[in-house]
Amino acid sequence: MNVKQNIVETFHLSKYHGSKVRVKDLHLKVPDGCIYGFLGPNGAGKTTTLKLILGLLKSSDGKIQLFGQNVTAANRLSLLKHTGSLIENPSYYGHLTGAENLEIIARLKGVSVKEIPDILQTVRLYEQKDKKVNHYSLGMKQRLSIAMALLGNPQLLILDEPTNGLDPAGIQEMRELIKSLPATRNMTVLISSHLLTEIEQIADYCGIINHGEMIFQGALADLELQGDNLEEVFLTLTGGAESL
Repeated sequence: MNVKQNIVETFHLSKYHGSKVRVKDLHLKVPDGCIYGFLGPNGAGKTTTLKLILGLLKSSDGKIQLFGQNVTAANRLSLLKHTGSLIENPSYYGHLTGAENLEIIARLKGVSVKEIPDILQTVRLYEQKDKKVNHYSLGMKQRLSIAMALLGNPQLLILDEPTNGLDPAGIQEMRELIKSLPATRNMTVLISSHLLTEIEQIADYCGIINHGEMIFQGALADLELQGDNLEEVFLTLTGGAESL
C-alpha cells in the first residue's frame, strides 16, 4: 500500500496574541490529492492556522512544510505560487464582467489568460462570463473567487468557510465543485468549516481543532468508527461546541 506524501505538514505550530492562545502545538498533516476538512467551532483557531500556512500571519513557534519543503523567508513566495486560497472576501470590480475580473487577476499573477475559459467551465460560470459581477448572486461570486484562486493551476487550494452565507442551492453547488477538484484539476483541497455536515459530505480526511489544539486527525472513516452518530462524536470531542 502506497503511503501518500503530506502536501502540508506543521510541527509544533503555535500562535499567541498576548496571553491568548490562538493555535497551540499543532501537528497538521494534509495528504496529497485529498480533500481535508479542517473542522472546529467558531473561534477554534482554524482561520489563524490557514493564515499561518499562507504566511499572512507569523507563527510564535513551530515550523511549516509545503510540498515536502520547510517554509522559510527565502522560499515562501516560490512555494506559495503553487497554492491558491480563499480566506477573506476578495475584491471585485462589480462594473466588470466575470471574465474581465479574471483577466485582471491573471495579469497580476503573471499567468496566461488562455486558462480562463477552462477555469470558468470548472466553476460553472462559463455561461455567465459576460455578465457584470454586480449582477452575480452570492453563490456565483463565491465560485468566481475560487476561479481566481485556480488561476495558475495550483497544487493546493485552501478554502476558509467557502459556503458561509450561501443559500441551500449555493451550498450544494459549492460542495459539488469542491468534490470535483482533486480529479478534474489534480489538486489537494484544504477546507475549513464549523459544520460537521459540510465536512462529512465532501472530505476524505479530517482534523478537528478546539481552543487552538488538534483533538482528532485522520481519515473520516476513522472518525465514524468512534461512534454511531458523528454529531455526538464531534460534540464529545469539542466539549459540547455547536456544529449544526
